[in-house]
Amino acid sequence: MSWFVYLLHCADDSYYTGITTDLQRRVREHNGQGRKGARYTRARQPVTLVYHEQAADRSQASQREYAIRILSHREKQQLAKQPL
Repeated sequence: MSWFVYLLHCADDSYYTGITTDLQRRVREHNGQGRKGARYTRARQPVTLVYHEQAADRSQASQREYAIRILSHREKQQLAKQPL
């Protein structure tokens, strides 16, 4: 099973970082399809997937998620400019 770290751009110009095994499903959930969207993104829809990377396992995905979460807004903007 592959794990992914992802970065979403929200309608209020903020960013949300998470991990998942299914990117498309997770983005749909964050956009209100299903009941499992994060509380943070519910009030900031629509969200757009702007960056993702694959991780070897859940532990590595979680570590990278934390590293991205502590980046500044400007650093997240730079990360989002990289091609998917």
